[in-house]
Amino acid sequence: MYPTIRSTAYEPDPSHGPWCEPLRVLRLGEGLHTELTRRHRETHREPDHPLRLPVRRLNTLLGAMAPGVLATGRNAGTDGTLPWLYAREDVPKAILAPLIGTWASTLAHRADDDDGEDCWPGADLEETLLTDDPESSLRLPDWEAETVDLTETVHSHGGTAEPAQRLYGLLPECVALRLAARPLQIGSTTLHFRVVSSGQGADLVSWPPQRYDRKKLTWYYSALVRVTVHTVPFSPRFRVHISTGVRRWATRLEVPPRELSGSTVLLEAPIPWAGSSPSEARRLITNALNYDRQRKELTWRRHSTAPLLPDLDIIRTYPEPEELFTAPEKWLNGRHDIAAGIVYHPSIGPHEVGPGLMPRERAELDAWVEQGLQPVLRRTGDLTRATRRNTPALLPRSSAKLGPGSRETQLAQQRRSALARVLDGRPLEVEIWWQSPETRDALLRELPELMGNPPGARLIPDKDSWQWQGDGVRIIARVRPVGALGGPLRLTGDRKRRKAVRLADAIDERCALVAEQTDPPRSGPSLVIAEIAGKDRFTADSDPKHALRLAWARQGRLTQFMNLPDDTTSTLKHRAHWTWLDAFRQLGAISPPAHRAGSGIPDDTQYVALWLVRYTRKGPTRCPARRLVAVRVRPGDDGPGGIEGWDVQRDCWVPYSQLLMSLADGTGDMGSADGAERAHTSDGAESAEQHWRQEAERQIRALLFQLRERPTLLLVSAANLRQCWTSLRNGELIRDTLAFGPAPGQRHTLYGPGLRVVLVRDANGRDEVAEWYAHDGAERIGFAGGLWGTNEADNRVFSSTANTPHTAAKLPKGLVKLVPTSEGPTAPGKTAWNPAQLEITVLGCLSEKALADTGSLRPAPDRPVDWATLAHQLRYHDDYPPLARPLPLHLARLAGQYVLPLARQEKQQVTTDPQGPDPRV
Repeated sequence: MYPTIRSTAYEPDPSHGPWCEPLRVLRLGEGLHTELTRRHRETHREPDHPLRLPVRRLNTLLGAMAPGVLATGRNAGTDGTLPWLYAREDVPKAILAPLIGTWASTLAHRADDDDGEDCWPGADLEETLLTDDPESSLRLPDWEAETVDLTETVHSHGGTAEPAQRLYGLLPECVALRLAARPLQIGSTTLHFRVVSSGQGADLVSWPPQRYDRKKLTWYYSALVRVTVHTVPFSPRFRVHISTGVRRWATRLEVPPRELSGSTVLLEAPIPWAGSSPSEARRLITNALNYDRQRKELTWRRHSTAPLLPDLDIIRTYPEPEELFTAPEKWLNGRHDIAAGIVYHPSIGPHEVGPGLMPRERAELDAWVEQGLQPVLRRTGDLTRATRRNTPALLPRSSAKLGPGSRETQLAQQRRSALARVLDGRPLEVEIWWQSPETRDALLRELPELMGNPPGARLIPDKDSWQWQGDGVRIIARVRPVGALGGPLRLTGDRKRRKAVRLADAIDERCALVAEQTDPPRSGPSLVIAEIAGKDRFTADSDPKHALRLAWARQGRLTQFMNLPDDTTSTLKHRAHWTWLDAFRQLGAISPPAHRAGSGIPDDTQYVALWLVRYTRKGPTRCPARRLVAVRVRPGDDGPGGIEGWDVQRDCWVPYSQLLMSLADGTGDMGSADGAERAHTSDGAESAEQHWRQEAERQIRALLFQLRERPTLLLVSAANLRQCWTSLRNGELIRDTLAFGPAPGQRHTLYGPGLRVVLVRDANGRDEVAEWYAHDGAERIGFAGGLWGTNEADNRVFSSTANTPHTAAKLPKGLVKLVPTSEGPTAPGKTAWNPAQLEITVLGCLSEKALADTGSLRPAPDRPVDWATLAHQLRYHDDYPPLARPLPLHLARLAGQYVLPLARQEKQQVTTDPQGPDPRV
């Protein structure tokens, strides 16, 4: 058992002091910014629409083509007085001017003008930028000297260290360039890195790519190191997170060109200016592919810089999108100093290189990073075990410890008890709509195995109907071929109507077909298990899954889907097993095992989880919506309401299955999620955002007052709920305090004398929580499950890690994928799975200060570690591998599958632009 874990996170080293860099800074200037914005506005469709100068494309171009540019400042498109470019030394204006001129010439082509007369001539603008006339509004400003502290920190009222705002973009670039200056030596192989700028930080990609020969073909991949800046609640120093992995390159394209739309292309190009020899590491330029449906060919997306490069470098030949599609391997290996690679995505087809790295290789990369960042940044301290009670009262896996009956027998007994609680004497009706007979038969075989065979249990077949009965549970299953119900949706081709409206019509049509072919359910819970093809079998918006869920929900039936056997690699028995378990979960027939978090947890504690469902116009029904979901779990409650959800319309708690039905009928929506997106003024956008946030906070406050009668553990995903509850930002957190809106925070016990609040946070797709590996202080490196923390007094922030599931493939922890050895020549083909780290913050508990503020006579204050332990143990259940989140949050998030809003009418004027609707609408 490993005693410690190590996060791949770094912080400013106080022994070194500030990390100050003498930099050169260039501002766009008020005059140049105003003039460029004016010209851009004049050629825009709606002159009154608030605009920001679209400098994203220009920033990418400057980072790649202007020697010495370190980073670009944020919000330079909205304010010309803000720092725009950071560099080690002045970049000559003779280089900046053609770059800006080339970019500017692409901005002002009128959307309704095809003759090109309104384009800004880049050459003329270039000459104007280089003018010596100090009165010219288009004159390029001079560089300024500025010493920048890359560790500049502001501390919040709650004690959380936050970096200066510009460091979120600037610091990752500086760290990445610092690391890229040193090659990585692994064995006899040396890896060199290129820097890739991204919206969330900076990436390091080993270049040229590694080769892996498999199945008589060559597959390409690179090492990937990602750098981001984050904060940790109540920490006195902010963090730089380093995540590592494998970047795979697409060289076998088994899809039509349209499937590559949106794919990222990284382009390596030399700096074209004579005599340029930048001291910084070279970069890869980020571009994206687009599929032009009219011309039926691949093009570059609007923000890509690749189309601008031939205007700047007339000597070299740059790849066109169609060339990348037909010969991806040729361009990946490079032609005449130009190389380009399509970043692989699973939708493109199979790849023989597996994702992920094992902990030993992650540790080697981390050691290389640590050396490169000394002495300005130091590694954060290792975490030690906060408790030995890592799991709740689970059934032992060893048969010798189980006593009478096998583990499977006791699991079946638990499932029957949970179902009996939910059904409350009523039969469960299940309709199985199948496409393949083997799936139908597997589902019917798996049900008795899951339920066990208690005395009196029996399975009664009757034509297309089966009954299973035993131990107070009766299940009636009817089977029918799915037929046309599982076919693709058919959207009309009327482009004058929004896609969301046309999709709503197609869904209504499928709902009518389901109603024709389905008998209304009888009394009692009703469930549908439907076998349909995987989403990859359908074109965009034709997948019937969401339409079928809505159709059966309108009849009062829950729905669980199962893919065709050909659409998955899992065994049929395995998929049938999980289909039934997920169906039981939707019924609410699941309860957390008894916790072992200690005597500090009151016996009657209830668990409540909040989750915000937020869809934009890219959501499953192309219709925006926002809905707050609340789930309550009362352990030991023998009644049917053990797992409940808050029904907004009825203003009461209802069984979990009824919550899902209420979500499907669309009630309780907090307003259109794209109201701000459609607003034509900044005031309108701000008003729409403020309105729905106020409504969300009102619902949360009202809900908390409904929970005052007994001790409550409130579980919140900070990354999810801070979208509407903005005071959950790390910089706003104060121990034992809750705040809503602009009002100052109040002690959390005002919302309930027994209320405890725990925030959980995962990587959230942005590396908000660092990666990790376990070690013993010597040579052993691997995985370890448990709750971890520091030895600091009154520590409120803990780390929850789970053991590798017994179902995961067992791989050597020392497996080397980046540079395979003779002992492991097939190592690159392995998929390396690493358990994620879940951050647990005990925001509110009955601490000594909280008890003193309330005048409570409680004999002993809470120990924050007990409540963190409880949240950690809620990730475990006998029927499941360790969950990504505590069970109540898991249930609240999955309930969002039933939030399926439909667009009912046109609410905007539709454009006839051949490129599609105006993205600003």
